[in-house]
Amino acid sequence: MNIENAQLEVDNWIKEHGVRYFNELTNMAQLTEEVGEVARIIARRYGEQSEKESDKSKDLGEELADVMFVVLCLANQTGVNLQEAFDKKLDLKTKRDHDRHHNNEKLKK
Repeated sequence: MNIENAQLEVDNWIKEHGVRYFNELTNMAQLTEEVGEVARIIARRYGEQSEKESDKSKDLGEELADVMFVVLCLANQTGVNLQEAFDKKLDLKTKRDHDRHHNNEKLKK
C-alpha cells in the first residue's frame, strides 16, 4: 500500500467509524502521546533502562502504527498529500545526504 492509499483508508475509516476527525490540536496531542509510547518501548527495550514487567508485552509495531494513523489524520485534515511530500523529502535527502553519510567517520565504526 502506498501512502496516498493509506490516507484514503484512514479517511474512510474516520467517516465510517470515527464520526469526524478530532481537531488538529487534539490530534497533535495524541501524536505526542503515541510517540511517547514508542519512546518508552525503545528506551526500555533497546536502551539502558530496565524494562518493567508490564511493558514487556507492549508491541512496538502496534505503537508505531498508532503514530502513523495520527500522522495520516493530521495530513488529511490539513490537506497535505503525504505521498507527494515524502517522495520530495526522500529525493532531497538522497541528493543532500548521500556523500555526507558516506564521509562521516562516526558511521564507519
